[in-house]
Amino acid sequence: MADSPLTALQPPGWPAPRGYANGMAGQGRVVLVGGQIGWDAEGRFAAGFVPQVRQALENILAVVKEAGGGPEHIGRLTWYVTDMAEYRASLAELGPAYRAVMGRNFPAMALVQVVALVEPEAKVEIEATAIIPGLHT
Repeated sequence: MADSPLTALQPPGWPAPRGYANGMAGQGRVVLVGGQIGWDAEGRFAAGFVPQVRQALENILAVVKEAGGGPEHIGRLTWYVTDMAEYRASLAELGPAYRAVMGRNFPAMALVQVVALVEPEAKVEIEATAIIPGLHT
């Protein structure tokens, strides 16, 4: 995250997290991105868990881009999955799919399993918080 305008927060003595940060700090305009699911602009769902995650991340970046930002400005992601076992079984494929969209930007993250999402076909919903420096309204 050397090129990121955000700083990862790592308390002394804590083990280094893998694939996420314990916390992030930054200055600028805060952009709140509502939960994005794995469908495209026409409302078509990607087939499978990992493709839905990738599409949801692409949707998040589309919103952040509207505010003038990119993946390096995302400070927090909250993931809601309908099947934790499916998430865990997909980890080997998930890492490369995540990096293809987000690069090596690993914000603070939380991941929880939920009973259902509003769209019955959705397997994942991800919300984001971005901090875009130097922008004022």
